[in-house]
Amino acid sequence: MANFILQNALVLSDGTGFDVEPNADIFAKSRIEATFQIPQSVGSASNVEFAAISPTEQFIIGDDKLIFKKNTLSGSFTQTGNFITSNFLVINGDVSIGGILTARKIVTEVSQSVTLFESGSTLFGDSLDDIHSRTGSLSMSGSTIGLNNFDVTEISNDTTLGDSSVTALVTENAVKTFLDDGAGVFQTYQRKSFAHTGSFVSVSTASFTATTASAPTGYTATSESDFMFFVNGVIAEYDALTIQQSGSSFLLKVNNDSIGYDLQTSDEIVAFGKFNS
Repeated sequence: MANFILQNALVLSDGTGFDVEPNADIFAKSRIEATFQIPQSVGSASNVEFAAISPTEQFIIGDDKLIFKKNTLSGSFTQTGNFITSNFLVINGDVSIGGILTARKIVTEVSQSVTLFESGSTLFGDSLDDIHSRTGSLSMSGSTIGLNNFDVTEISNDTTLGDSSVTALVTENAVKTFLDDGAGVFQTYQRKSFAHTGSFVSVSTASFTATTASAPTGYTATSESDFMFFVNGVIAEYDALTIQQSGSSFLLKVNNDSIGYDLQTSDEIVAFGKFNS
């Protein structure tokens, strides 16, 4: 059989995503096999990759399950690898994340105002009329609670209230115990009402063998206002009197000009009030 030789060469050229071998002039002087291929397998079980897809209207994946149309992605899909976006990602439906969501900052605006900062700080609410309700237990390990610019650093159960702290909240037990203990001491002090007869020292001083009762801590110190003094049965005016504890002796000193008379050796001087016994 005669060979057919082409007068002009048959040229098979590569195209976009399409390779031809051999990529040369063919005159058919001898038998030549030409291979046409694309860079990757496109079988039903193959993993096909494209550098870019530019559909004119829309691009549908599956049985109308996932649709790319212009700038919109609709449908459902499962993301198993990394998803990186350099701009805003707007999702109008629900998002379900089965793993860990990591973000530098999270801000929610729809049903609540919550901001989670990279440092670990959290901001709840955006106005003074916001109400934050919690159900269940609340465990805190920080050192300070701020209430209207006032810091609370501890909840104290100190039943003596000895620290006099301005940043501690006390428990019910601490307050009750402190008041119960204090009430007992104060009641004992309140019941101390005794009478003593004095002796003449001078025209302006009388002495009693007695000791004043000490007021409990936190109460006004014992003064002449806690006593009544009688000279021959007549009560003496407070503004003319002063008292002084001198060792075991209780001294009554009078202002003779103010009271209008001098004390006499024959006077009966009686004191009634906050003596220790």
